[in-house]
Amino acid sequence: MKIVIGADHGGFELKEYVKKYCQDKGVIVQDLGTYSAESCDYPLIADKVAEAVQQGQAEFGILICGTGIGISIAANRHKGIRAALLYNDAVAALAREHNNANIAVFGARTQNRDDVIRYLDIFLQTPFSNGERHCRRIAELG
Repeated sequence: MKIVIGADHGGFELKEYVKKYCQDKGVIVQDLGTYSAESCDYPLIADKVAEAVQQGQAEFGILICGTGIGISIAANRHKGIRAALLYNDAVAALAREHNNANIAVFGARTQNRDDVIRYLDIFLQTPFSNGERHCRRIAELG
């Protein structure tokens, strides 16, 4: 599996932790920035990750900012991107099962590392249901 990952300065440390966790599990991870805790603009990082997922350079993306909200909004501006802020086990599963989310989003200032890893594992292990109503609704997104 190949994943692209990105974060703004607020999510930098958590990004590094998640990246290492994924690599240790044998996942190929392409880091699209930021590469330090120096202030940067989250929309630029979201654009890089969203475009990589759009172009099929990776199966999934991971985005992290302080709350996960701003970077989610920025990523979801891209056609075909379904970035979901994962905040509990059920949401992590349903984001994939019902919404076929292709980017997992986390808030470094609002979530702890253990929870983030658990939500990410659930997200990556849950298949899309391909249910008729879910396919129809995703198609309506454009």
